[in-house]
Amino acid sequence: MAVAADVPPLRVERLTLAQGLARAADGAHKPFAALSYGARGDNSWISGVAARVLLDSEPMVDLWHAGASVQSGTTGVVRWRTDGHWLLGVVDLDETAHGEGLTALSQRAYRNLFEAMRQAGCPHLLRVWNYLPRINDDGGGMERYRQFNAGRQQAFLDAGQAAFEGAPAACALGVHEGALCIRFLAGRVPPLPVENPRQVSAYHYPTDYGPRSPTFSRAALAPLGAGQIALFISGTASIVGHETVHVGNLQAQVAETLENLRAVIAAANERTSARFTLERSDPVVYVRSPSDAPRIREQLAQALGKGSRFMRHAVFLEADICRSELLVEIEAHAAETGELRR
Repeated sequence: MAVAADVPPLRVERLTLAQGLARAADGAHKPFAALSYGARGDNSWISGVAARVLLDSEPMVDLWHAGASVQSGTTGVVRWRTDGHWLLGVVDLDETAHGEGLTALSQRAYRNLFEAMRQAGCPHLLRVWNYLPRINDDGGGMERYRQFNAGRQQAFLDAGQAAFEGAPAACALGVHEGALCIRFLAGRVPPLPVENPRQVSAYHYPTDYGPRSPTFSRAALAPLGAGQIALFISGTASIVGHETVHVGNLQAQVAETLENLRAVIAAANERTSARFTLERSDPVVYVRSPSDAPRIREQLAQALGKGSRFMRHAVFLEADICRSELLVEIEAHAAETGELRR
């Protein structure tokens, strides 16, 4: 299924925050919405990620452009913006203020998220970004990430959304303090999920990783209109099968992560006439220990080329990864001309 010809195409560009604000000040380039890295969103159309930008870099922003007529509103705890064809939404929930455990809070957030999608007429979830305070901490007998997974999956099941095969691309990272933050993109056309042949699908993980499996696909392909196909790559790390590999070895973890990224891109290219490459993607590199960031950047530059789009557009953020033994995680998105092969 393709995006109708009369639907305004969705487009994303990565800029410094200063460039993004200047672009938005130009009435001819008013963005649909934006996700900023390293700075809180002080505008109704910007939502921020509460993580520190590393390597003395300035805050960055992904500007999303869509139709000219944009409506905004609130559904429960979800703030959203839509042009009638695409929906970008934001959730910020402070656990201390709401007096709920993380499982219940996550379930409520996603329940409201799905209701917002229904109201906007955008029933298909394409990409989700999740940020949890203290993701690896024990939360009364169960790791907080596992609590989040339980609430998230239950909300998917309750809403009749694909919690296993067909789940959206997503990431879940840890921030030191702050609210449970969820940012999401939805549309009218379903994405095409992509899995990594080197890894067990996350939704098929054994119960060793918690009573409920993580709800995401390794990547998703989505038509954006105007002949463009997007590839959304979920947070990717040094995991083979379902097991963490190269524990304590930063260089090997980065190399394994690159192998996984290339594998999922190759799998995606089998499902579309578009030709994606890692070098031409816009990544976010999540780093557990800030002191590791220079070495990670150097290794990535050697592997992908210092002048590649990947390196020019890379954002390095301090964040905890969903498994305590993982030192780095990389997500990315890209858009190329082509068609899907469903």
